Amino acid sequence: MNSKEFNKTMTAGNNGFLHLFINLALLALSIWLIVCFAKFDCMLDAEGEPTAWILLPILTGSFLLFVYILDLAGFMIVQPNESRVLTFFGKYSGTVKQNGFFWTNPFYSKEKLSLRAKNMDVEPIKVNDKNGNPIMIGLVLVWKINDTYKACFEVDSDVRSTITENSMKSVKSFDSFVRVQSDAALRKVAGMYAYDNMDRDDEEVTLRSGGEEINDRLEAELRKHLEIAGIEVVEARINYLAYAAEIASVMLRRQQADAIISAREKIVEGAVSMVDLALKKLSEDKIVELDEERKAAMVSNLLVVLCADESASPVINTGTLYQ
Repeated sequence: MNSKEFNKTMTAGNNGFLHLFINLALLALSIWLIVCFAKFDCMLDAEGEPTAWILLPILTGSFLLFVYILDLAGFMIVQPNESRVLTFFGKYSGTVKQNGFFWTNPFYSKEKLSLRAKNMDVEPIKVNDKNGNPIMIGLVLVWKINDTYKACFEVDSDVRSTITENSMKSVKSFDSFVRVQSDAALRKVAGMYAYDNMDRDDEEVTLRSGGEEINDRLEAELRKHLEIAGIEVVEARINYLAYAAEIASVMLRRQQADAIISAREKIVEGAVSMVDLALKKLSEDKIVELDEERKAAMVSNLLVVLCADESASPVINTGTLYQ
């Protein structure tokens, strides 16, 4: 979608200090015309009564005072990383992003928008992963406005009141819109991947192991949802991931069982290799000659010793191997 935003450049004629000086001069002149001319003798007739000419400086001074009050509405201060969206009786007239003190047409409507980055911590929500397992997933999002036209005119925003020491100001807030769209994007991404792949030996990307790939996919999805509002996604990261409470205990036992099985496989694999090495060493060095029955007994004893959970208690045979 092409942006309709354009920057309105503030020239020397928009200098706020220059117009402030002019306005103060108009104020002084209007007061002088209204107050002082009424006392001049040239405005009195022969009998000392005011003439009709006294109305001219009073009306002129009143007009200048009206111009002064009207011009006050044209002043604005733009802070760093802030902007003013200008509209003239409903027509978009540009966006001011220059920092400083300026004066514009007092009939312009000036909408203040912050361009600073904002954090949003999305509370964990319950969704189903690719396998249908209920999980809890949350994210932290860093975003900012980069298109003021879309932000002002493409979506509705909440109006939030901020109270300062001297006044209360109403500013646009996009928190509600961003939160809803983030929720939708997070649900979509979570449904595209499994929580883990404990039942499979493939290298499929999962929510637990995906890392940067999952975060990149989440950022791309968020950009699609927030582009309509002129919002740029600076960074998005999954900050919470767990099974839902109703299956958490079952999945914990399942993970513990898988861990035990995996550990047992490693222990048995190591024990078999040690037994094989022991038999080969005895045979190569001709330390003792064992028939198949004695080899089987030795293998059994070694496997019991190496694979047992507790320390084995040895039994010393003081006779021969065949007793």
